[in-house]
Amino acid sequence: MFQIKMNSSIAFLFSSLVIFLITPTFSTSYGGNETDYHALLHFKSMITNDPLSSWNDSFHFCEWSGVSCGKRHRRVTDLRMISQGIEGSLSPHVGNLSFLRSLIIWNNSIQGTIPHELGRLSRLRILDLGYNKFNGLIPTNLSRCSNIEKLGLYHNQLVGSIPKEISFLSKLTIVIVENNNLTGGIPAVLGNLTSMEYFSATRNPLGGTIPDTLGRWKSLTTLYLGLCSLSGTIPHSIYNLSLLTNFSLAGNQLTGSLPSAIGSMLPHLVLLQLWGNQLNGPLPPSISNCSKLEQFELIYNNFSGKLTIDFAKLKDLRVVTLGGYIGSNISELGEGDDMTFIDTLKNCSKFEVLQIYNCKFQGVLPTSIGNLSHRFYHLHLEGNNLYGYLPSSIGNLVGLDTLVLSRSWFTGKIPSTIGMLKKLQVVYLYDNQFSGPIPDSIGNLSLLINLDLGSNRLEWRIPSSLENCHHLLQLQLDHNNLSGKIPKQLVQLSSLAIVLNLSRNNLIGSLPIEVGQLKMLNALDLSDNNLSGNIPNSLGGCTSLEFLSLKGNLFQGTVPSSLSSMRGLSILDLSHNNLSGQIPHFLERISFVYVNLSFNDFEGEVPVIGMFANASAFSVLGNSRLCGGLAELGLPKCNETHDKHKKNFPLFAIFILIASILFTILCFAYVWCKKRKSQPSPASRDERFMKVSYAQLLKATNGFSEDNLIGEGGFSSVYKGVLDHDDTIVAVKVLHLQNRGAHKSFIAECEAWRNIRHRNLLKIITSCSSVDYQGNDFKALVYEFMPNGSLHDWLHSSASTSRLNLFQRINILMDISSALDYLHNHCLPTIIHCDLKPSNVLLDDDMVAHVGDFGLARFLGTNSGQNSTSGIRGTIGFAPPEYGVGSEMTSSGDVYSFGILLLEVMTGKKPTDNIFNEGLSLHKFADMALPDHVTDVIDDDLLNLLQEEVIATQCTEAKAKKIEECMALTVKIGVSCSMDSPPLRMNIENVVRDLQHILDMLQNM
Repeated sequence: MFQIKMNSSIAFLFSSLVIFLITPTFSTSYGGNETDYHALLHFKSMITNDPLSSWNDSFHFCEWSGVSCGKRHRRVTDLRMISQGIEGSLSPHVGNLSFLRSLIIWNNSIQGTIPHELGRLSRLRILDLGYNKFNGLIPTNLSRCSNIEKLGLYHNQLVGSIPKEISFLSKLTIVIVENNNLTGGIPAVLGNLTSMEYFSATRNPLGGTIPDTLGRWKSLTTLYLGLCSLSGTIPHSIYNLSLLTNFSLAGNQLTGSLPSAIGSMLPHLVLLQLWGNQLNGPLPPSISNCSKLEQFELIYNNFSGKLTIDFAKLKDLRVVTLGGYIGSNISELGEGDDMTFIDTLKNCSKFEVLQIYNCKFQGVLPTSIGNLSHRFYHLHLEGNNLYGYLPSSIGNLVGLDTLVLSRSWFTGKIPSTIGMLKKLQVVYLYDNQFSGPIPDSIGNLSLLINLDLGSNRLEWRIPSSLENCHHLLQLQLDHNNLSGKIPKQLVQLSSLAIVLNLSRNNLIGSLPIEVGQLKMLNALDLSDNNLSGNIPNSLGGCTSLEFLSLKGNLFQGTVPSSLSSMRGLSILDLSHNNLSGQIPHFLERISFVYVNLSFNDFEGEVPVIGMFANASAFSVLGNSRLCGGLAELGLPKCNETHDKHKKNFPLFAIFILIASILFTILCFAYVWCKKRKSQPSPASRDERFMKVSYAQLLKATNGFSEDNLIGEGGFSSVYKGVLDHDDTIVAVKVLHLQNRGAHKSFIAECEAWRNIRHRNLLKIITSCSSVDYQGNDFKALVYEFMPNGSLHDWLHSSASTSRLNLFQRINILMDISSALDYLHNHCLPTIIHCDLKPSNVLLDDDMVAHVGDFGLARFLGTNSGQNSTSGIRGTIGFAPPEYGVGSEMTSSGDVYSFGILLLEVMTGKKPTDNIFNEGLSLHKFADMALPDHVTDVIDDDLLNLLQEEVIATQCTEAKAKKIEECMALTVKIGVSCSMDSPPLRMNIENVVRDLQHILDMLQNM
């Protein structure tokens, strides 16, 4: 894209559009140039908005913005309208500008068809209509523009085929038609354009095969034909285009193999992108001759054979991705040496990423792995047949942030040198045969987020040094031979929010009472160990748990009532222990998916309400002293059980015992009643939510007065209130039930809060469904009050005197992305928020962000109707474009909304600001500034704060550049998340990882 890829040029073009005022009044006579004058007026007349107000008779038309004329004849030679927010259609009268050499109407909202009258412009050299809304066909009579050199029709809505007539344009050097809906294949006659240097048709459903005739483009440097539904083989003639630097055929259905001499035939390659095809055969060693190669992306093909490329010759290599590759195909483990190619990577000083996963590579990981570039940060070798020891030299990769060696055959100890990798965030070594102890040095990985060492042969004790991993969200040590007690330091690691899995080990002792400090943990699995003692009451402090398994241990005593505080718990497994007493009644009031109480020593009656009304939702097998319950359980009636076990206790003794109990009750009843008289009965501690009435909420909010109003939306008003029974400050969301959709919003939000609990989600206290004093339906939700208001207020409220600094902004974005990651990847079922925006993000005392308002939430994988495509689809500016054409709600839609939110946080501009319309969006505004001009789009308040910091701290130039780099990386995340095409958007897990990386950069300055 000859306009998109040159940021400095774009900046220059923007500045060239400034209107220059001249003092003398120009005559309305144009000396024979009236044709151009009227053509421009017609152009303006078909613009439906008014960005061309300066086009008037106060100036000669050659002085109008975006218009350039020749000095000799004063005829229009250039018409450039770049990111002007122009709406409407393109006037056919532009075809009368007979001296026009360049027509660039880029990044606007022009719609309708491309006028065939443009074919009259015989002097035209550049036609760039990219990033508009043109539809219809590409005019065939553009072939009359015999001098045209650059044709850009990308990112429109064009249909039909690429006209064969374009082949008559012998001077064409650049053709970009990507991101349209073109079909009909690639015309073979395009091979006649022998001056072609740059051709891109990516993301069009063209179909067909690649014409052999394209091999005539001897001057071609760039060929992008990715995601074009192409089939067949790659013509051999393509490999004769010796000047190719960027070669992408990714995401098609191409077959065949690569020629053995490809490296000699294409020696100038910088990008070789063939992923997502059905190519087979070996990878030619001659690729070693591509000395300028930077990106080598061949994942998702059927290549086979030993990898014999000598990467030592590829000094600029940055990325190697292979997947599904069949290595040397040796059947006996221990005979392969597929990994020796790593020895040749040590000279690649820019090397960053190696992904070879789900292949059949065999061999040991060579010691030379530690010799890779200091820039190397991503090693992913999952799903291979690697064996032997993990080399201690791994500790030399000090830039590594991701280490994935899972599902292989590694043996021996995990080297202690792993503790030298201070930047590690993700370590996956599961499904191997590692043995020996977990090294204490692992506690040095203070940035660690995910650690999975499950399914190995690790032994000895869990190192207490893990207490230093303060960012750890997920720890899995299951299916090993670990012994000893659970260190209390581990369960004091309050950062754990996703899972702590210590199951299938040989752990002993009691569960430390400090376990209650895991308040944000979602899943706790301690099953199949030898833990003993009582289940501690403090476990009830894990209020975010959804999954809890203590099965297969030696726990005894009763189930503590404190577990009733786990309001989001959906799966509880206490089976195969020595627990006794009655089945707790609080279990009836929690909406479980499944509860397993089997093979313990519970006694008494099995409840029949709540979860216990569904026999498939629980198990009580192997408890011989239980009775009653549902008929499906086959348990004896409780009186039969009683008769069976009693020993002919005399009837009169029973009467005496009952009379004694009644007398005792009567003696104390009077005193108790006096003490309790006039005191309201407290809400049950065992109930999931406290109960509040309409009257209590009316009083708490001072009659829902405007003085207490803190927010208002289409479905609700939110008031600040104080509950008088404990002076708790709350936010009361009152539904506008008279508005269509409000009742559905209330149900959706209640359903969502029933299923979720996370530190970055707004905490709900209770709900109220009642009637007001006029007999009208009344529904409200009561939330924890957030004293610092909404993110929207901090960004845009004129009343706010405080400003968010860079660290605060990125921390808030990290909080929001963590909440989305939880909703999308760690909830069952998956929850789509559908209305993520700054006003739905609230900040607590510590400026921690909490996502709220689940009134439009959708549940994936259910048949509840929540996935209906009808109805409201979010907020304008934040809703992804696919929702506007009836697409299903997906997690990718939430990622788009997050991307727009991120860009608003960084730029201070709403997506609906006046400077934006459908032509120049917030996404494009930010994208054009990357990578070198990001400060041009950053929020002025943030820049002022940074400038004050620079002055106050006498900030070095290096630190200033680092800060700018952090801003650029953050904006890049926002741009990547808010791509129009859902498959191109970032994965939210990667967003969390990258934001954490940016935070670490800021902290280490």
